[in-house]
Amino acid sequence: MTFKFSSLALLATLTTGATAQTATAPTATAPKKPVTHRTTTAATAAKPKPAAPVANPADNPPNVPQVVGTPKPLYALRYIDTVIGTGPIAEPRKFYSVHYTGWLTDGTKFDSSVDRGTPITFPYGARQVIPGWDTGFEGMHVGGKRRLYIPYQLAYGESGRPPVIPAKADLIFDIELVNISDTPPQPKPEPNPEAKPSTDPAAKPETSAPAGSPPPEAQPKTPPHPEGL
Repeated sequence: MTFKFSSLALLATLTTGATAQTATAPTATAPKKPVTHRTTTAATAAKPKPAAPVANPADNPPNVPQVVGTPKPLYALRYIDTVIGTGPIAEPRKFYSVHYTGWLTDGTKFDSSVDRGTPITFPYGARQVIPGWDTGFEGMHVGGKRRLYIPYQLAYGESGRPPVIPAKADLIFDIELVNISDTPPQPKPEPNPEAKPSTDPAAKPETSAPAGSPPPEAQPKTPPHPEGL
C-alpha cells in the first residue's frame, strides 16, 4: 500500500506542476494583419457623364422650325498658306490668274500650269472651275501661295474624270495667285504673214469693210486644264 500511495502522490505532483507551468507560461499569439479601411467617395462611386454639346443658336434661327440634334460635318476643304501675299486681297467676281500643280493622293501629278509656263485665268465664283477652286482662294492676297486639300465632293465627284482623275478622287493642289483683274486678259495678237497678191485670175479682190464698222472680235484661247467643269 505504501508503494501505491507514493506512486499516486508522485503522479499528482507531476500533474500539478505541469498544469502550473502551462498556466504561467506566456502564450504565443499570431501577429495581426493591418486592417485597411476603404472609403467610397462620390467621385469613385459614380463616373461623370460627358457633357452634352452646346447647341449653336445659328443652327436654329428665328422663324425656322427647330430640330433636335447636333449637326455633323460631311466634308470640308482644308488648306495651308505657304506664302503670304502682299498684293490686293482676293475678291469674288474677279478674274484670277493662277499657277497650279495638281496631284492625286497617291502622289501622281496629273496637271501643272507651271510646267507649261502659262497661268490660267478664270472668273472666281462663276462656277467655271471645280467647287474647291471657287472657294479655295478665300483670304488670299496676290502673290500668295497655298496648298489645297480638296475632297472628291468638291472636285469631280463620284465619277471623277477618267482616265486622268479616278472616281471619288481627293485632290491636292499647290496654287499661286498671280494676278486679279476686273476684265479677262486680252489675247495676244498672232503675227500675220505679209499678204501676197494672188496669181489666180479667178480669185476675187478683197473688199475693205465700210468705214465705221466694228472690227471682228478675236476669240480668246484658253489653255486646257482639268480643273474646269
